[in-house]
Amino acid sequence: QAIDDDCNQTGQLLAAMLDWPQGTFASRVQLEAGAVLVEREVDGGLETLRLRLPAVLTADLRLNEPRYATLPNIMKAKKKPLEVIPAAELGVPAGPPRLKVLQVQEPPPRAGGEKVESVESLLGKLRHAGRI
Repeated sequence: QAIDDDCNQTGQLLAAMLDWPQGTFASRVQLEAGAVLVEREVDGGLETLRLRLPAVLTADLRLNEPRYATLPNIMKAKKKPLEVIPAAELGVPAGPPRLKVLQVQEPPPRAGGEKVESVESLLGKLRHAGRI
């Protein structure tokens, strides 16, 4: 599940950046020689796409059956050691950070609201403030 507020943006943006074909909401995936068949649900039924590889695919909930963790397995997982691999060992080039934090500050406190007697006085205050 992506962190894009479930708006289906991450896969499509990645495909656009890489200039790769995309298959969104895949409910069935089948590999062929140099291609992939993607079946997806659309309003009119099922649609099948044949995409050349490499491609970006996003999954529909019907693509597989999720496995749910049981409490004993969660407890076992907490005790397993976590292996930390330095980026250099994975062939990721080291270098200066691509981002530099220039400043961090809190936003100014919000001003309180104000009640108005009528729509006309509200419009007058908005005009005076330069909002309309």
